[in-house]
Amino acid sequence: MGYHLHSLCVLNIAIKAAILIQRWYRRYVARLEMRRRYTWNIFQSIEYAGEQDQLQLSSFFNLISHLLDSVVDPLTEEVRQLKYEQIVVPESYCGPRLSFPLSVTDTNALLSAFKEEQTLHGKYVLQLLYETKKFLKQMPNIIYLSTSYAKEITICGDLHGRLDDLLLIFYKNGLPSAENPYIFNGDFVDRGKKSTEIIIILFAFLLLYPDHMHLNRGNHEDHIMNLRYGFTREVMQKYKTHGREMLQLLQDVFSLLPLATVIDNKVLIVHGGISDKIDLDFLSTVERSRLDSPCSSGRTSRASRRRKKHITKQGSCSSSSSSSSSSSSVCSPRVSSRNTSRRPPPSPSLPSPTDVLQVPFLDSFVSLEPPEPPRDELERQQVVDILWSDPKNQSGCSPNSFRGGGCYFGPDVTQALLQKHGLCLLIRSHECKQEGYELCHNGQVITIFSASNYYEEGSNRGAYVKLGPELVPRFFQYQVSRSTRKLTLHQRYSTEGSALRALKEKLYGHRSDLMAAFQQYDIDNTGRISTSEWTQVVESVLRLDLPWRTLRPRLARLGADGNVEYESCFEDISPGEPIPPVTPNLAETLYRYRTDLEIIFNIIDKDHSGQISIEEFRQTWKLFSSHLGVAVNDQTIDDMARSIDFNKDGSIDFNEFLEAFRVVHKLDECPGGFKL
Repeated sequence: MGYHLHSLCVLNIAIKAAILIQRWYRRYVARLEMRRRYTWNIFQSIEYAGEQDQLQLSSFFNLISHLLDSVVDPLTEEVRQLKYEQIVVPESYCGPRLSFPLSVTDTNALLSAFKEEQTLHGKYVLQLLYETKKFLKQMPNIIYLSTSYAKEITICGDLHGRLDDLLLIFYKNGLPSAENPYIFNGDFVDRGKKSTEIIIILFAFLLLYPDHMHLNRGNHEDHIMNLRYGFTREVMQKYKTHGREMLQLLQDVFSLLPLATVIDNKVLIVHGGISDKIDLDFLSTVERSRLDSPCSSGRTSRASRRRKKHITKQGSCSSSSSSSSSSSSVCSPRVSSRNTSRRPPPSPSLPSPTDVLQVPFLDSFVSLEPPEPPRDELERQQVVDILWSDPKNQSGCSPNSFRGGGCYFGPDVTQALLQKHGLCLLIRSHECKQEGYELCHNGQVITIFSASNYYEEGSNRGAYVKLGPELVPRFFQYQVSRSTRKLTLHQRYSTEGSALRALKEKLYGHRSDLMAAFQQYDIDNTGRISTSEWTQVVESVLRLDLPWRTLRPRLARLGADGNVEYESCFEDISPGEPIPPVTPNLAETLYRYRTDLEIIFNIIDKDHSGQISIEEFRQTWKLFSSHLGVAVNDQTIDDMARSIDFNKDGSIDFNEFLEAFRVVHKLDECPGGFKL
């Protein structure tokens, strides 16, 4: 009897211990899940905030780019298209040598070369881009495919310069061929380091299998987006001699990419999404080549003619030395890939690049340009909607204020469009998903994202989807890494720490605004406010829609009275060594807008040498501060320009200038950057 009682007692203790361990484990898993979710939210919110900033200034960037192209680019389209034939490939070149029309041998050689980190010679890249441009000119806006010619069609989402993901897809699913057709749904470039290799591979297979390889345009197939997110820089670094010609050709190629694909008249595939205004019949009639940067307003040849008249009135061009059409092509922005009339070399009567950057010069264009015709605006808006929109769970259609472009569309909008056109499914990309794909709107919308480890190592899987004649989607997931399927504790902390560091840098960039808002609540100047007040201020200034109350322990310290010591937000970050004339407030402003300044600099620095003249630097900042409403006096800018001309040669190394306005994280108490 005693033995049985003892056994029951031991069993009871063991059960209680097991229950306690389960409870602790569940709490641990719940905490990890909470951290995973807010880490994901931080990455996504900062990404979308950057896109919103880009869209708000895209027309401004586009205008500067086109004005400078007009002044400093004397090449006609014919000269640009034929220039590759004059390039000699040296015998010392060890990479692949392409012959057109391409063969399977050529595509295999490209894949092998890129696996070995080789670079394709610029002559072949230019020829490939030119042949791709000729081919795409013949393509309609919407491609109609049928599964009757192949057992299955593979649809891939965003790649964003991740060559390893593309190679893994080909390894798992096979290379494109007549028996294995592919659709790549936009966003091939930007963010990753191998965007050039990806477009070379995709364009090569497009030319090799034109009926079985299909490319939709994404919102990053846009030369203005490429300035911010790295593709422009990558091309110029890899192809210093021919990079500029490549970028000009790429701008045309991107504007010619089809906008949508339809499979079996039942499945619609677009990059972003739809809106309640989308009409596929209308979309099929859009002159897509005019929309080289859809989110920028000025771009049609009619806009060029309007500017030509204005320039002639201002006397900027010499009417006696050239015809009116020549004057237009020299002095007005090249607002689309179709506006490629011959341009004579710049003459002394034409404005210099520095003149073009004068604020009054640009203001005269911006203020006097009339609104777009209704048809042009409708075309632009429909293209923006399919490239930028995101689905939402709530019914209706509303502006996508989080990204700054496109719209949020609800299940009712999806249902209405599918019914109107006799469709049953919408496949889109555009959003990173942790599992690589996601279904919403009662299974009528599929999001597919093919770039694994998008934010950080282990942050997400990639995926592709296959459709057969029955149109039942089959999903395939993968992750390019050795062992990220089950992250170690160190890796989890590293990913979370990266997100928190990015968020703290965002806080530093808005320090003045945050401090002013904090002090409105801190009437007695105690340095502390309540947690609810702190969360309200941070959200109102940053507008990132994050769980600030949950994040507060990682960002700010509580005082003894339980209130938030708001200045502790900035304790473990500080600016780098500032340039002497730069005040702390100006340093903060420069840090906040350093990406936008870099975009303008890259537009001006046509050869991407990393240097511009002092006068161009002055005009860059004066112009930007004028249009952004940032109050900085001219004397401060002039003093700063002189102080960073270290060798007094009249040129400024802009990369060194930007490096002076970065933040330093003082405390990295563990690999994740915070206490465990």
